Amino acid sequence: MRRVNASMREVLSEAIGTLKDPRIGFVTVTGVETSPDLRYAKVFVSVLGSERKRDAAIATLNAAHGVLQARVGSELRLKRTPQLAFEYDPTVERGVRMTQLIDELAPDDDE
Repeated sequence: MRRVNASMREVLSEAIGTLKDPRIGFVTVTGVETSPDLRYAKVFVSVLGSERKRDAAIATLNAAHGVLQARVGSELRLKRTPQLAFEYDPTVERGVRMTQLIDELAPDDDE
């Protein structure tokens, strides 16, 4: 399953980059969780921008799931092509926030 998830992540990252919709913006596929029966796949994405941009990008990706699903089906030879559902992955945002907090607490080396 790890290989399937990694392959799907790679294909979807490339496919999302080719979409011409401006509502998508800067999206990074951070992970994919495919069900063992290959019927469903949760695609976790990180979106650069405000919460409104994030919601618009995820809604657009969910609307374009058919195109992306067809791309996955044509590039990966799986028994069945999973139905895609896109979700926001907050781990990148949390990591950036933690880095900011650490930088604020760390003393400056210049002094």
